[in-house]
Amino acid sequence: MTGRQFERTRRLLGDDNTELLHSKTVAIAGIGAVGGYALEALSRIGIGHFILVDFDKVSESNINRQILALHSTVGMMKTAVAEKRVKDINPECIIETYPEVISSDNLPIFSHADIILDCIDSVGAKIELLAYAYDNHIPVVSSMGAALRRSVKHIHSADVMDTYGCPLAKEIRKGLRKRGIGKGIKCVFSSEEVRFEYKDPYADDEAENIPGKESKRPVLGSLPTVTAVFGEYMAELALDELLPEGTMESKSVR
Repeated sequence: MTGRQFERTRRLLGDDNTELLHSKTVAIAGIGAVGGYALEALSRIGIGHFILVDFDKVSESNINRQILALHSTVGMMKTAVAEKRVKDINPECIIETYPEVISSDNLPIFSHADIILDCIDSVGAKIELLAYAYDNHIPVVSSMGAALRRSVKHIHSADVMDTYGCPLAKEIRKGLRKRGIGKGIKCVFSSEEVRFEYKDPYADDEAENIPGKESKRPVLGSLPTVTAVFGEYMAELALDELLPEGTMESKSVR
């Protein structure tokens, strides 16, 4: 790619690795609080092709934590906002957008990805996507629960089967085991104790409808400090997968 916008990436990772990233396709399922920050980082690093999947529109309540959410983007499809932003960062980037709910019917969307970043919060759809990636040998990094956490100090990466302290991860492990899936899926998770009073989404005026379904999803409190670190961590794990082994390794100096 032309221009100097990736000069600092080249100086750190080298010309060959930078060109390699330009040739890669990253799929991001869910471009909200976590996925939006992962997309931002990978766009600026120079990924050359994105597959972006999200059924949702930007809402005013997204502004506190989602990088795509501004007063000027409220009401717009997140996929459309993301495409415009990425093109403004890297005009040469190829972007496929799918404003759809993920289900078993549309999983082939992800078939030509070099890696999938799973940033969706629906348990059923999450298990479907992770099982598809696992069965088709597509590298995947999954985000566990980032809402209801207050501190970045408890954020870790691990195989999803080795997670602890995360109620969402517990449900995902159960669902994957029912599919006969064990270790082999990387994730980012928080071990911070979840402190909240669950409110039935049907009794919550702020609960959000899921397109094409009768169900609603609750609105959970969250902070941009935590969701941003989740997204950035996922982007780093993606680089670790896409680049030659050892490229992203580092050592601490004392």
